[in-house]
Amino acid sequence: MARHDFRSGPKAAIHPTDPMRRRLLLGAALAAGGCLESLPARADELQLGRPAPPLVLKTLDGRDIATSDLKGKVVILTFWATWCEPCREELPMLSEYAQRHANQGLQVLAFSLDGPEAIPKVRSVAASLHFPVGLLGSAWAGGYGRMWRLPVSFVIDRDGRLAHDGWDDEDPVLTEARLHGIVDPLLR
Repeated sequence: MARHDFRSGPKAAIHPTDPMRRRLLLGAALAAGGCLESLPARADELQLGRPAPPLVLKTLDGRDIATSDLKGKVVILTFWATWCEPCREELPMLSEYAQRHANQGLQVLAFSLDGPEAIPKVRSVAASLHFPVGLLGSAWAGGYGRMWRLPVSFVIDRDGRLAHDGWDDEDPVLTEARLHGIVDPLLR
């Protein structure tokens, strides 16, 4: 399955109809010395088995959901965008999985990289999902680094430790089989 790799150059990184995203990336590239390649993911805090970096989802309905408040649950953080076709294919499957396992303590938080101008599109996608959705607000996701590839997901265990680092995945698109291998053991 295809993915969007923002390191492959501007055509892969920027949807042609999103001038705001082009301006933001260009500004970031210029601030970093003029090259998109010079912007590191900076996910140095990510170490399996260590405390997961804190992150807050600001949902579309105005709530704040902090990962630090979800101890005792298994948490999947997924990063996506409406213009990312692999993301749009992954989300319904992830939603069904989340719904089936909610009683076992699974919580999914979905961070859209779309800009505020795309809120109607994000709401349209979110309407069919069984987990909270919000805009990330920038390409940076705290200790998870810069979102340069979509989709990408991270899993936090019940004790708040990082159990799965999506940056380590050759093909980061989640499948039912991958969820069974990564998440099911944490739900037992």
